[in-house]
Amino acid sequence: MRTLTVIAPVYNEEEVILDFYRELKKELEGLSGYRTTILFSVGRGTDKTLKILKEVAEKDRAVRVLYLSARCGHQMQLLAGIDHADTDAVIMMDSDLQHPPSLIQKLLLEFEKGNDVVYTVREETLNQPVLRKLCSDIFYSVLNRISDVHISGNAADFRLISRRVGDVLKKDIRERSMFLRGIVPWIGFNQTAVPFVASPRRAGVSKYSLPRLITFGLSGVVSFSRKPLRITILAGLLFALFGFLYALFTIVQYLVLDSLPSGYATLVVLLSVFGGLQLIFLGIIGEYVGAIFDEVKKRPHYIVDEKINF
Repeated sequence: MRTLTVIAPVYNEEEVILDFYRELKKELEGLSGYRTTILFSVGRGTDKTLKILKEVAEKDRAVRVLYLSARCGHQMQLLAGIDHADTDAVIMMDSDLQHPPSLIQKLLLEFEKGNDVVYTVREETLNQPVLRKLCSDIFYSVLNRISDVHISGNAADFRLISRRVGDVLKKDIRERSMFLRGIVPWIGFNQTAVPFVASPRRAGVSKYSLPRLITFGLSGVVSFSRKPLRITILAGLLFALFGFLYALFTIVQYLVLDSLPSGYATLVVLLSVFGGLQLIFLGIIGEYVGAIFDEVKKRPHYIVDEKINF
């Protein structure tokens, strides 16, 4: 009998969490050869999600609730679940029913073939806004061009990992700016993909606002590429060369012409361009320095407020 833990990060999902639990439980009860546990990793919210999950856990001892002291973010909630799981396999999935529980059997079939990571790839997301899909496609296209690790453009945080991959995340990889969509492919071992069609949200709204999506994207770039820093060096060299050539041109003008043109417009344009570029480059460098600062402080990734059924 193998063991399986399904980790579901939750934040203010009172409208959908019971439906998710019932569909997931029904799917897990249909599995043969596995002893299963559901682990809800709950960020501190403002609705009745925790109360609902406590009632569920009271009736079902196979449900565990890990209540965190603050809203730590989706990736940290997943990491907290991994840290508290001790099973042969772990499946991570969202609790809004966009990740279909019916896919779990396919993930386990690939796991039983010897794959340590079985990740899912969205073929389509029903009712997804066009602009959001376009931004996502552009982000992953850029990230794959500047990163040494290939990340599938439609990959989701719906994946299965084996015990030994989980142990690597528990013991060896403890980054503060966790980007699991990049870290899991980087770890290696045998990996395979399973396609799926993401359903629209059953209820509630997405907790990933535009600022959070931007922060998440920047975290991925900083974690897996130094090319932005190299681009700033190259751009700096090119503009330094341009400035040197323009200086030579000015000296020639001074020697040949009796009077130089005022050049006011030229100076304004050059100062504006160089000033803007310097601020952009400082911002890029600042992102990397900030990531270093977070790592050096060594604050805990999360703090547990309450454990239920552990």
